[in-house]
Parts: sequence; structure tokens; C-alpha cells
Amino acid sequence: MNVDFWFDPICPWAWITSRWILEVAPMRHLTVRWHVMSLSVLNEGRDLSAEYRERMAIARGPVRVLIAAQQRHGDDVLLPLYTALGMRFHLEHAPIERATVEAALADCGLAADLAEAMASTDYDTLLQASHEDGIQRVGLEVGTPIISVNGASFFGPVVTPMPKGEAAARLWDGVVLVTGTDGFFELKRTRDRRPEFAGQ
Repeated sequence: MNVDFWFDPICPWAWITSRWILEVAPMRHLTVRWHVMSLSVLNEGRDLSAEYRERMAIARGPVRVLIAAQQRHGDDVLLPLYTALGMRFHLEHAPIERATVEAALADCGLAADLAEAMASTDYDTLLQASHEDGIQRVGLEVGTPIISVNGASFFGPVVTPMPKGEAAARLWDGVVLVTGTDGFFELKRTRDRRPEFAGQ
């Protein structure tokens, strides 16, 4: 089963969902293709709090680096670089800054000069195209992650803590079942906890 997964590395919810997909992949024989999207692009022109606006101002840096690395090394670089960035941002609570990105690049054996893309607009057209490829499948009323499978695309699932083992596989089966139903749009309830990363 081919699965396409769009992510922004700064999103903690996308991080949890990505680790869930990796847990499920061998149990359900998934081939996952990774794609970059951008919360900064998504939130352009929206009325944001000052704190979130500041976060969005720095959020474009890491996604630009992912696109630059993809252009230099191909699609296979996206997952390891996403993993290296996500470990630092979400598990180590490292700041979204050049030093953090350079450390993630070093983890993947990638050249530190790729971090120069953080402050460059050179890759923004490619970033926009990757972002739009995901968003056009689900509409603007969503965030990250976006998953596309068997012709059905959806935002989420948003879940914490990440289910593991057979519980993770059962959640996948249920998500595929409901999102494969023609005309199905939404299941939702208010989040009452922060993202939990224990055991990742």
C-alpha cells in the first residue's frame, strides 16, 4: 500500500503521527513517501497571536533546508533529515535555529552548507509546490500532517500518546476504513492534553 505523508518538522502533532506511521508500516506493508509542507505558508495572511506569528517567522527555515537537501540528494533524504530535526525540536526541545539544523544535517552525513537555505528564497517555489500538492487534496481548513492513501487524503490523525504494536495497526485500519468512505469528512473532539513523546 502506497502512502504519501506531508509534514512540517516543527509540528509536534505531525511528529507523533509520523512515528506512528513508521510503527505501522511493517505491520501493514506500507511504502511511505515523504513530502514537505509548511505551516508558515499555510498561515500566511491569517490573524495570529503575536507568539504564534513569531514562531511562523522562523518556521520556514527548516522546511527550506529539507527542500534544498531533497534537491541535492533526492527524496530518500527527507525521512532521515526529518527524523534528525524532529528528535532535536520535539524530544530535546532545541531551538529552531541554524545550529540545531546544522547538527541535524551532521547526523545525516549532509553538508552544513545546506543550512544556508534557511535564510534563502531560492527554494520557495519548490516548497510552495510541495505544500500545495498536499493542501489541494484536503483543503485549507487543516494543518499538518496530511496523509494520502488509496485515493483518499486527510489531515491527521492527531493522537497522543502514540499507540504502538497492534494498537497502532488497529488505528491505521480504522483511519483507512473511515476515510475511504465516500462523503466522509470529519471526526473531531477538543484536545485536552499536550503532545506526549515518552518512549519515542
